[in-house]
Amino acid sequence: MSATHSPDRRDYQRMKTAEDLKRAAGFAAVDRYVRAGTCIGLGTGSTAHWAIVRTGERVAAGEQIAAVATSGVTERLCRELGIPVLAFGEREIDVAIDGADEVAADWSLTKGGGGALFREKAVAIAAGTFVVIVTPEKLVERLGAFPTPVEVVPYSLPYVRRRIAAAFGVEVAARGGTASPFVTDNGNAILDCAFGMVPDPAARDAELRAIHGVVATGLFCGLTDAVIVADPEGVRELLR
Repeated sequence: MSATHSPDRRDYQRMKTAEDLKRAAGFAAVDRYVRAGTCIGLGTGSTAHWAIVRTGERVAAGEQIAAVATSGVTERLCRELGIPVLAFGEREIDVAIDGADEVAADWSLTKGGGGALFREKAVAIAAGTFVVIVTPEKLVERLGAFPTPVEVVPYSLPYVRRRIAAAFGVEVAARGGTASPFVTDNGNAILDCAFGMVPDPAARDAELRAIHGVVATGLFCGLTDAVIVADPEGVRELLR
């Protein structure tokens, strides 16, 4: 047998890069869930990027689609692609599409790796349908391998950091460190909390939000309506 051969379908599948898969998930979500004349929420991050790109293609082709952006980065890309941008609350959001850092078996999520968790959660809550787009490595049995982001008012940052560390006995890191602290679009800081496995994300979210100074957490519970996963075999939609 020759050491070389013409690539078949399986070879092409193996050649797919992570970016190819993210693109496939983003395009599939827009094509399956977005209709002309609707208002959509567009997320932030490397997978959500491709949902924005696909929306831009459809707008360029003449479809009337407006968007609510979850971050300044997303808004700038929307404007570059000619997608009309609306303010949050200006119009009902029919569907929101966003990525996730983790998707658990119960469809709870860890989000906020890109720092837009407050606005992403606001849009997910407001949307008629919330679609999550991921690649296979983001699927987990329970949340916790990825540190939980917590958005905090800067004035309260030292207090909140000490409270979380003491209450849960975990390492809590201010994103960006002291040299170049990360600042959200809302002017807040982010603490990344290494909780490990989170058996009850809804309870943990409530515990964290009860600390004065916490604006929001990256634990999204009871919001997901659909999960689209792209792997080298194709694009599939998960069933509960």
